[in-house]
Amino acid sequence: MTITITTAPCCWGVDDVKNPNLPAWERVFDEAAAAGYGGMELGPYGYVPLESERVAKALQDRKLFIVAGTIFDDLVSPANRASLLRQTDEICAVITRLPQPEQVPGQRFKTPYLTVMDWGHDERDYAAGHSDRAPRLSNEAWNGMVANIKAIAELASRKYGVRAVIHPHAGGYIEFADEIERIASDVPAELAGFCIDTGHTHYAGMNPVETLKTYADRLDYIHFKDIDEQVFRRVLGEKIRFFEACAQGVMCPIGHGVIDYPAVKRALEEIGYHGFITVEQERDPLSAAGSLADVKESRDYLRSVGF
Repeated sequence: MTITITTAPCCWGVDDVKNPNLPAWERVFDEAAAAGYGGMELGPYGYVPLESERVAKALQDRKLFIVAGTIFDDLVSPANRASLLRQTDEICAVITRLPQPEQVPGQRFKTPYLTVMDWGHDERDYAAGHSDRAPRLSNEAWNGMVANIKAIAELASRKYGVRAVIHPHAGGYIEFADEIERIASDVPAELAGFCIDTGHTHYAGMNPVETLKTYADRLDYIHFKDIDEQVFRRVLGEKIRFFEACAQGVMCPIGHGVIDYPAVKRALEEIGYHGFITVEQERDPLSAAGSLADVKESRDYLRSVGF
């Protein structure tokens, strides 16, 4: 395998850009570099300024590159189409002007990627991790979501040459095994790939190793995270939003949780994955003082098991 490990602002609690407690983006860049990462994701729309020259200089000063941008929004509502396409346009215009990593042999699509995640539905947020009680979309609503995803992916590819990757996410309408299987069928591989996240996969009741193997032919990008099993079992018994569970420490440094990363490595070797893997650890931004130590610990652990 030829793999590059990167990180993302969610490790500093950056998920909701309206949260008043977010750390400055320059601090996130500083600490990502200090922890030994060469690259990172841009983070959610509106966090890092959409000013390519300013951000490019900040990255260059720290010897960092950008591997992906993110759409993290309501993918279901037809009324949100214009906003989703505006975000796609603005994000892709920036990330394609930022420093890029060296592309590796065997990598299916060049960076930067655009991770596409559904979010913003209370009825699913409170059902994160509970496939048995999470409501599913009607066929009409599902088809509307598929149309939105296709529009995002088509714009990103046609105008910017950016590969969209669908990211199943706890608390959204693409989370569980049946939904991943259905979206794989409904969105053609030539239009969009997958970003499988080991932590969200486990959270949704699936086996991360088997899921990576199942979608090997769609696997363009990967997220790594780990789950504290004791906290996980507790929060599953509570009426709690996904990010409230994260604030309580359900995500932990890689190597401290339940996910078997030596087995993940063997699976990626078996399927011949080459490219980029981003370390994530969602948390409350009020606990970002521990982010540098945690992302460094995750990187060191992954190195110790061969990544």
